[in-house]
Amino acid sequence: MLRRVLLATLIALLACTAPAVAAAAGSITVYGAASLTDVLQELAATYTSTRGVGVKLSFAASSALARQIEAGSRADVFFSADQEWMDYLEQRGLLRAGSRHDVLGNRLVLVAPADSRITLKIGPKFPLRAALGNERLATGDPDMVPVGRYARAALTRLGVWDEVADRLVRAENVRSALTFVARGEVPLGIVYATDARADPKVRVVDTFPAASHPAISYPVALTRDAAPAAAAFVDYLRGPAGRAAFAKYGFTVLP
Repeated sequence: MLRRVLLATLIALLACTAPAVAAAAGSITVYGAASLTDVLQELAATYTSTRGVGVKLSFAASSALARQIEAGSRADVFFSADQEWMDYLEQRGLLRAGSRHDVLGNRLVLVAPADSRITLKIGPKFPLRAALGNERLATGDPDMVPVGRYARAALTRLGVWDEVADRLVRAENVRSALTFVARGEVPLGIVYATDARADPKVRVVDTFPAASHPAISYPVALTRDAAPAAAAFVDYLRGPAGRAAFAKYGFTVLP
């Protein structure tokens, strides 16, 4: 009788631990641009609960993530907010050949704290510096962070970059820039439209003309040493469930 009880207990324990062991064995690490934080968290949680594969997420500026991968950090998937940092890894032979795909698009917006009364219409020579007064404009570091690069390109095309270049708060990623605005630490910021939607403490002042900056596109790829389970997760992101989630969060889903 005792042996039967012990055997039943052992079987129960194995049944409980098997899924956890399987998940750990099939776990993957995804490096994603900061602007993908909310949607990837949702998709990863759903994927883990339905597929039994653990997904560890790491978010930062695409530049920081690419350099971490170059330095040897363990990542199976890289999801960038621009082409340049994906090119950076590809040129160094750090991506799996044929695994790169353009997945998403976005828009660039000018935001202010939700209770701000600032109004501006974005166009050539628009009075951005006057709207700032003696305060600063938050966006990603234009020398490193994709959103900052897009912002610099747009402001240069519109003829106002030189007026505000010395007034920038060069944030480490787009979510940091958004936080500066949400807290009222700066009167204006330039972020992606999807990030503006994510925080009720900011409002969109206006949207930059698409022609004022390079198209915002998000490529995804497997790293050179990606785990076997990683390809299926990328397929999931590009499939119906992923496309629906990205659209829900305001991204443009590319064909």
